[in-house]
Amino acid sequence: MKFYQQERVALFIDGSNLYATARALGFDIDYKRLLSLFSDQCNLVRAFYYTALIEDQEYSPIRPLVDWLDYNGYTMVTKPTKEFTDATGRRKIKGNMDIELAIDVMEMAQHLEHIVLFSGDGDFRRLVEAVQRKGVRVTVISTVRSQPSMIADELRRQADIFVDLVELKTEVGRKVSDNRPPVTNQAEPVEDDDDYEYYDDEDDEDFEDAPN
Repeated sequence: MKFYQQERVALFIDGSNLYATARALGFDIDYKRLLSLFSDQCNLVRAFYYTALIEDQEYSPIRPLVDWLDYNGYTMVTKPTKEFTDATGRRKIKGNMDIELAIDVMEMAQHLEHIVLFSGDGDFRRLVEAVQRKGVRVTVISTVRSQPSMIADELRRQADIFVDLVELKTEVGRKVSDNRPPVTNQAEPVEDDDDYEYYDDEDDEDFEDAPN
């Protein structure tokens, strides 16, 4: 990664997308190490983390992570998920944070020289283009090392810099441990209850369109 001296930088982390990307590469994200990595390399103004929450559950497996991030240097942006029934009659949980992330990027762009976007969602290509016209550099972090690729080709082409997440594994990763309970640096779990299926708009379009 290349940052200029005193360059004002902000991180925008699409939580579910980063979780899926890291798991596809076989590791979890250590968010304490992630924040330290960028704090040491640039003038880090803010680190945003976006995720939807299932509010009516007695216990949410992501809540420990959300609480820890909130107390340890991250700006949390959350909203309740929406439940719906698909054409087959299966209940699904939908939680898409694209609009919230895009609004924050546009509002913060005037205060930044460099934006780091953790997402492979092709819908963000126009957002990246818009802030580049304001003179802001954009680094996108995702991966092409998985099958299929987790980043849409149009987003990768639009970015000023593309960093494959696998290149950061030794600096921000930790081994996946399915038996380990949610702790302060554990990546976001995916809802896999028998009665529910977690759903994101990306599942329908962007990843299917991304090249292998």
